Amino acid sequence: QVQLVESGGGLVQPGGSLRLSCAASGSISIYTMGWYRQAPGKQRDLVASITSGSSTNYADSVTGRFTISRDNAKNTVYLQMNSLKPEDTAVYYCRASRPWLPDAWGQGTQVTVSS
Repeated sequence: QVQLVESGGGLVQPGGSLRLSCAASGSISIYTMGWYRQAPGKQRDLVASITSGSSTNYADSVTGRFTISRDNAKNTVYLQMNSLKPEDTAVYYCRASRPWLPDAWGQGTQVTVSS
């Protein structure tokens, strides 16, 4: 099972951009990778996912603003976040999943959108 480490979070003004990275300890080529977020007092929700074949899926709230991508050679998944809104504020988590094996989660990175 891979171990995941997120980075790239921080404080950004509304309308700004951030790029999150999720670095894995091993090959991610056969995993579906996902970004999730959890705001205080709320459940953890899917933001975007990308399959091993690079098919992508996005939450309605981020479609057109966020882009998920993967670089299997670097064992890294990215989340490019543009036109950020205060409601995007949350802890963002990376997840690696594959059939019949436990999921792997990162420790999370805080994203705060505020003026």
